[in-house]
Amino acid sequence: MEIKGVIDLSFVDWDGKTSSVFFLPNCNFRCPYCHNVALVLHPETGETTPFERVEDYLKKHRTWIDGICITGGEPTLHNNLPDLCLKMKEMGFLVKLDTNGSNPMMVKALIEKELVDYVAMDIKAPLTAEKYSKAIGVNAEKLLEKVKKTIELLLGSKIDYEFRTTVVPTLHEEKDIEEICCSIKDCKKYVLQKFDISVGKETLDPNFSKLKPYTDKEMEMFLMTAEKLLPNVKLR
Repeated sequence: MEIKGVIDLSFVDWDGKTSSVFFLPNCNFRCPYCHNVALVLHPETGETTPFERVEDYLKKHRTWIDGICITGGEPTLHNNLPDLCLKMKEMGFLVKLDTNGSNPMMVKALIEKELVDYVAMDIKAPLTAEKYSKAIGVNAEKLLEKVKKTIELLLGSKIDYEFRTTVVPTLHEEKDIEEICCSIKDCKKYVLQKFDISVGKETLDPNFSKLKPYTDKEMEMFLMTAEKLLPNVKLR
């Protein structure tokens, strides 16, 4: 398992918990607003973090870290993801998985084997092929069925999870948030994330690096829209 980046200690990647964050390479989506350009398009150019270095750090700082966030890229593309999760569990850490939901069989296996404690799934757009294709930068016809299966899996699961949408100008309007909310009725948690690219930061589609993000007031309006339809909605 190649780890292409590590945040040793994070206070923001898992609500209420301290964590280390592992970045795994490759992704089957090409979201135009994605800022992990090298990780998605050219993972071979990035330095691989030796697992021994990661393991040594975790052992030394065990009392500071509650869990491990595994993100990407798309972690579920890696067949040996369960091995990494098992190793973290054996070391005594909680495990959080970030996923785009395109591999429901992997997510199901991780949950059934109790190898993850929390799943954060991105819902990129309303669940139509046209809108999803635009949001993920590839044809969503077949992928969308897998995304829907993962949504159903999490809705019916006892595991802690959240659905989340990065709200991007040109991709999302109020009606889109309404449609997404209607597809995840009674979910445990829905998070609206503000798209905001730092100056000079790359995006897969360079035009998105120039986009003016929604204002805080506009994000509050999206929040109010979602709160009318779902019991637990947060801004991030």
